[in-house]
Amino acid sequence: MKDDFLKYQGQTSPHPLAIEISHAKGSYIYDSNGKAMLDFVAGVSANSLGHNHPKVNEAIKNQLEQYTHVMVYGEFIQKPQLALCKALAATLPPNLSSVYLVNSGTEATEGALKLAKRFTGRSEIVAAKNSYHGNTQGAMSVCGAEQQNRAFRPLIPGSKFIEYNNEQDLEKITSKTAGVILETIQGGAGFIEPKNNYLAKVKQRCDEVGALLILDEIQSGIGRTGTFWGFENYNVTPDIIITGKGLGGGMPIGAFITSFEVMESLKEHPKLGHITTFGGHPVIASAGLATVQEIDSSNLMEETLRKEKIIRNAFKNHPAVKEIRGKGLMLALLVDTPEAASQVILNCLDKGLILFWLLFEGRAIRITPPLTISHEELKEGCNLILNELDKL
Repeated sequence: MKDDFLKYQGQTSPHPLAIEISHAKGSYIYDSNGKAMLDFVAGVSANSLGHNHPKVNEAIKNQLEQYTHVMVYGEFIQKPQLALCKALAATLPPNLSSVYLVNSGTEATEGALKLAKRFTGRSEIVAAKNSYHGNTQGAMSVCGAEQQNRAFRPLIPGSKFIEYNNEQDLEKITSKTAGVILETIQGGAGFIEPKNNYLAKVKQRCDEVGALLILDEIQSGIGRTGTFWGFENYNVTPDIIITGKGLGGGMPIGAFITSFEVMESLKEHPKLGHITTFGGHPVIASAGLATVQEIDSSNLMEETLRKEKIIRNAFKNHPAVKEIRGKGLMLALLVDTPEAASQVILNCLDKGLILFWLLFEGRAIRITPPLTISHEELKEGCNLILNELDKL
């Protein structure tokens, strides 16, 4: 299939991995030659429950027998959509009870930005340097990575950028600011956690000037950091949450979540302030509901913290590992150079372990396995990485 893949399918990079996939189950992906590959990436944090999880599959099949798409989002009452919204609200503080379902994380970003502008009547958005919130033009406008953005300018005006964890930069949030959008843990920049109560200080500044705090939980949410939402680790409650990736259990989904009062501003003046045809698709919503219920009712979040310790203990004394960043099963190993990181990633892939890169931090080796991965599988993968680190 490789020739057809390169000829007919739009490409995202000059050198795709181009592995022909046969099937996937649990923590493993199998290529067309039957080679088993242990998955330490989980579809870039999307396959929270691994591959072909029986409860997700059952939910999909059951909904297929009932109905698929029936009407543009928000007009008909559809049980899977409503049940998912209620389940998400139940994981959140009472003021975050209104859920708008969309098709992807970047669409959730777009909705959240519109919502902040509409509710505050302001147009300025403050974002972080080296952030990543998606790849549509609105989302790119708040991604502070000029190496990605320069080829597509002009983007949407009105954005300015602060340095993540730099408290002095909070003065740039003013009475002109509609919203501040930050990743709870910076992803593409290198899995950078907030320090010294940073997010709470951003929220305090937003409250002082009447701006809304938008936290991007696309990667850090849905149990990946050992709590259902990443922000629960950092003494802060945002005004708007963005989610996606792991919410669908491997299916395409996104959502932005806020208070009833803030969400109401999209209903009128004008009507249809935000609209989506396939957002909240009943089959996808059923998969999302099964995923939320499984993570919320099981011990997977507690296990995530135990699994983090296994990974950290495996690498904490290795001389090639300069730093281990992140939380839960959202971790990155930092080595000396991008070339060293690529050597480990590609050699491990050859030996049957899937690792990946981060967008803007070339020295990082991404480790974001399914939450369902076993201790034995984790140790097996860590040993493969250690063997390659020894060669650096």
